[in-house]
Amino acid sequence: MADDTPAQACHVAIIMDGNGRWAKRRHLPRALGHQRGVEAVRTLVRGLSNTGIECLTLYAFSSENWKRPGEEVDDLMNLMRKFVKSDLPEFIANDVKLKIIGDWQGLAPDIVAMLEDALAKTSGGARTLAVALNYGSQQEIARAAAKAASEGEITPETIAAHLDTADLPPLDLLIRTSGEVRLSNFLLWQAAYAEMIFVDTLWPDFTPEHLQNALDDFARRERRYGGR
Repeated sequence: MADDTPAQACHVAIIMDGNGRWAKRRHLPRALGHQRGVEAVRTLVRGLSNTGIECLTLYAFSSENWKRPGEEVDDLMNLMRKFVKSDLPEFIANDVKLKIIGDWQGLAPDIVAMLEDALAKTSGGARTLAVALNYGSQQEIARAAAKAASEGEITPETIAAHLDTADLPPLDLLIRTSGEVRLSNFLLWQAAYAEMIFVDTLWPDFTPEHLQNALDDFARRERRYGGR
């Protein structure tokens, strides 16, 4: 007998796109768009306990984002500092475990120290918030393949074991906001059989209700993993 139980997305990833356009449409500085984007993250994380999500992975800063104007990069780094400092107590209180993926140890030393402290203090959390910082999926796969080769045979299994996400549940659902339909070098390996949802909503306007709509859409889908 077929199992009619709706599918549950345990690991959801989001490409948070549209901060700049949100600000531009309102004739505001891009920095304000990024600030509102951080508020959207905060609201979403606070509502995680109302979902079945075990891990939420957010694309916060890509390895390509360094190409942006220096002032904007500085704004993003300062927002990161403020977010970690202000929200760490809330993560701990709400049993949220922080995980960082990407080459985050290449960030400014004070940010690295803050992140290391946050990782240690939230290590016992039951629900994971994974944040991709200085992340590029092609670079991640290359690093994983090199590590696998140094230990022996290169197979899909040995590469997967060395990915930044090796200790996370398999990716179930990937969401991108702002109407763009591309992966932008994000979780290319992990998304091989993930469901994908692209929404027109700009990231600062993305709410827990939007997330729930995506989860409901996911629950109606039949996942075949290449089979019939």
